[in-house]
Amino acid sequence: MRLNDEPLTWRSTDEIAAAQQELLREHLAFCQRNSPYYRGLLAGIAVEEATFESLADLPLTDKADFSGRNADFLAVPVDRIVDIVLSSGTTGTPNTVMYSEHDLQRLARNESASLAACGLTSRDTALLTCTMDRCFVAGFAYQLGLRRLGAAVIRNGVTTLSSHADLIRRLKPTVLVGVPTFLRKLGRFLGESGIDPAASSVRSLVCIGEPLRDADLSPLKLADDLESLWRAPAFSTYAASETVTTFCECTERRGGHLQPDLAIVEIVDAEGNRLPAGEHGEVVLTPLQCEGMPLVRFKTGDVSFLIEEPCDCGRITPRLGPILGRQCQMIKTKGTTVYPLSILDALNSMDGISDYFVVATSEDRLSDHLTVHAAVSAGCGCSPESIAEQLQTRLRVKTSVVIEPESEIARRVFGSGARKFTRFVDQRSHP
Repeated sequence: MRLNDEPLTWRSTDEIAAAQQELLREHLAFCQRNSPYYRGLLAGIAVEEATFESLADLPLTDKADFSGRNADFLAVPVDRIVDIVLSSGTTGTPNTVMYSEHDLQRLARNESASLAACGLTSRDTALLTCTMDRCFVAGFAYQLGLRRLGAAVIRNGVTTLSSHADLIRRLKPTVLVGVPTFLRKLGRFLGESGIDPAASSVRSLVCIGEPLRDADLSPLKLADDLESLWRAPAFSTYAASETVTTFCECTERRGGHLQPDLAIVEIVDAEGNRLPAGEHGEVVLTPLQCEGMPLVRFKTGDVSFLIEEPCDCGRITPRLGPILGRQCQMIKTKGTTVYPLSILDALNSMDGISDYFVVATSEDRLSDHLTVHAAVSAGCGCSPESIAEQLQTRLRVKTSVVIEPESEIARRVFGSGARKFTRFVDQRSHP
């Protein structure tokens, strides 16, 4: 498979549609010929006539399909595989995802184009504070994209605040890549160490794993905190290991741009019907030009929406809105539904809470119960009652609140053995 390296982003709507349709037909034909899973699923379908509209008639692929028949998704000989990744397993057992050299080149181009859109250049030096090992793709993907961009990379990974602070002092990175709550913690650590993060070399923050904006694209408190601390713009990114595809905000920070020659994105309702732009539903991705484990209409489990208005940056392709939650993590409590991300955002906005995690348990078949474990700053006046009252006022959700030492909260959030920080723990016995 030859990677089509002709950028489509700045083409006209008609040119993009024509090129994307051709790439979609090539992708479906490749899946039909080479993927044991799709050879059966797409049998008898005239893929050479496929269009964006007819794509909606094809079956969806969910994570249970991918996990249950994992080996059947491999579409190239095993000796063509050069990197093996395990998905993070956010909602279950990690899946094996196999990449060919072609796929890594595709990923590098996707990442470099995304990072360039938010203003990074070959003159930048990026400090990676995200996972670089344990079969995870995030840090590796950013490294590939930054190298293709010509930027320098400091691969420090997930380690101590003091280690990152020392590298900021000595190597003067211009970009930080990491989970936003960790980057906020790092900025505060620098301040407590007598170093003003706003006066450091850092001029951009590339954020992964947690949203920075609400459904109106307004910045969340976390985004405001970050930009106030570092005096640098914070850019939100989104990706899924299985799809080898990323979305990243541009300098306008009004939704995540996709590379139209690398993916087709749809939003579907609970029955799998395609939704129009602006309506909230599950993100479904068809990654184009993938080789190792190509996918068709893959259900990510994440809830968002599409933005079709042209971006002020000049790009006219659809953008993906902020991730509002995970479909399977929606909480129902006493007649109110809420996603964990809304709870985390509310906690992020409360002065005096220095760290936290939230546990969901089953109260009965119709209602869930939430317990917030929080560490609070000395002298802030926060009590379990006041925190619970603020959450109920803002979200109309009743919670239990437990105040614990920050060291205990940090142990649960950062030291659980997971590759991602764990702020939401789902212990419910029912979906």
